[in-house]
Amino acid sequence: MALDGGGALINQAVHTVDLMLWLFGEVVSVQATSKASLHAIEAEDTLVALLEFANGALGVLQAATSAYPGYPRQLELTGSEGTLIIAQDRLLAADLRNPPADLQCGGKADPKPQRVLAHCRRCAGTSIRLEDFLRSIQTNTNPRCDGREGRRSLALVEAIYAACRTGELVRSTGRANLI
Repeated sequence: MALDGGGALINQAVHTVDLMLWLFGEVVSVQATSKASLHAIEAEDTLVALLEFANGALGVLQAATSAYPGYPRQLELTGSEGTLIIAQDRLLAADLRNPPADLQCGGKADPKPQRVLAHCRRCAGTSIRLEDFLRSIQTNTNPRCDGREGRRSLALVEAIYAACRTGELVRSTGRANLI
């Protein structure tokens, strides 16, 4: 804890937290539990959080370094109008009730996975973030993924850890984050 500030959540799943906040918006409450299931460590190697988003949607975040064989990050968005599956920043499936005509993804019509984050070019893959950062230095402008974006993710991570410590629901303070 002294060196890393946490386990699987802050070290691996924080990137999924970034993506979830970017895609789904603010989280207004969180319940969570964690434990060191496999490794003899102070921090967690297994964590599950139930998130309620400002739009009323519910989400589940799972973070584990205790699972074999340790598959890459996967994000699923499932609702009454369809399902999207993103793995390692690639859109693997888009099964939508009424898909837009210009949708290009790895769904049934086009089985090739597409880089979903390359399309949005905001807080995306490492090379895109680096290009954006360098451009912001050269043009004296703010990067697209600035400190405020990073702070949103850290605020949610802190709220999840608080819910793990207390065993209680952590609610939004009414500001744009959970702390």
